Amino acid sequence: MDTPLDQERRHLMRRIRVIRRFLALLLWTLPAMAIQALCLLLPGRPKVAFARLYWAVFSRLMGLRVRVIGSPVLPQAGRPVVFVSNHSSWVDVPVVGGVLDGCFVAKGEVERWPLINVIAWLGRTVFVTRRRGAAGRERDAMRSRLRSGDNLILFPEGTSSDGSRVLPFRSSFFAVAEAGDGHAPLIQPVSVVYDRLGWLPTGRSWRPVFAWYGDMDIASHFLRLAQHSGLRVTVLLHAPLDPARYPDRKALAQATWRIVADGAAALRQNRPAQPIGAAAPTPAAAAEAEPAFA
Repeated sequence: MDTPLDQERRHLMRRIRVIRRFLALLLWTLPAMAIQALCLLLPGRPKVAFARLYWAVFSRLMGLRVRVIGSPVLPQAGRPVVFVSNHSSWVDVPVVGGVLDGCFVAKGEVERWPLINVIAWLGRTVFVTRRRGAAGRERDAMRSRLRSGDNLILFPEGTSSDGSRVLPFRSSFFAVAEAGDGHAPLIQPVSVVYDRLGWLPTGRSWRPVFAWYGDMDIASHFLRLAQHSGLRVTVLLHAPLDPARYPDRKALAQATWRIVADGAAALRQNRPAQPIGAAAPTPAAAAEAEPAFA
């Protein structure tokens, strides 16, 4: 049984851990912003490679061990890749960004967040408002980014969840995959689950330590998360989907959601997880899939 002195010592260690991680992230982010600003002026891939390095180091400084199962698909025959992931926390950004080469697609309000908006701009984030009148312009902006040779990273739930399930995917996010010129991007489903806390499997009661949703603010969530040790997240990279095999974007959204949700469920249940292969769409599968938002 812990004594009051033991409890006080443990609280002190947690406070020290939070301060140490905050200072490490700050000391890494400030010079990284200057380096990335320089990379943006250079031709080629330095801006892509350094952005990925920045996020990978960020995750490590947060105390997260990132386990990757599967491999990112590479652009094929001039076709870029759209990585589609579930979303339960702001931490998804450094986790996924440190694994994949791609530009994030983020909601428009991120542009108004101090410091974070600068980091997002340096990372060449594409902002979307999801307003009906702006849908066409934002779709064209994403297509333009793909045509320039970039990959994109999408969170098509449209919001973050509590980590216990994957919300239905909004089919409007998949408009970028509709291309009549035969050069539609490949879609790679990605399942992300925070599966270790204190080096032990994460149960449902502990998911709020990682999950950031509702009216939570980043500062208080960081304070709660950064005090813990033994953190692990698993990124499960599934087989890519070819949009040409699906009749419309709603069917593509449903198929992608099913793969991401099944992979995440296996990880949450601590079952052996392997990348899920792309299955041909069938009427039965479509009937079983949870409808994607229009």
